Amino acid sequence: MGIISWLVVGAVAGYLAGFLVKGDEGLGVIGHIALGIVGGLVGGFVAGLLTGGNDYITGFNIQTVVVAVIGAVVLVLGYNFIRSRSGSGGGTV
Repeated sequence: MGIISWLVVGAVAGYLAGFLVKGDEGLGVIGHIALGIVGGLVGGFVAGLLTGGNDYITGFNIQTVVVAVIGAVVLVLGYNFIRSRSGSGGGTV
């Protein structure tokens, strides 16, 4: 699948990741879409390497959406983890 297709699928995946990952309300819809695009690109690249690229160059199908959603969820979770570690704490004073 081409880069433009992965951008579109990644945007949809990022939107869906916003529903799947709770506790990250500060990220917003635009943030989820941006992370979804990156997650879709990374997920598509990794899936293409693992499968030889044959299944992920034919266009939109359920496999591409699932790969992009998984990539987006992983990136949103990673973003939340990094953000929570770099914060000013949150414990009692």
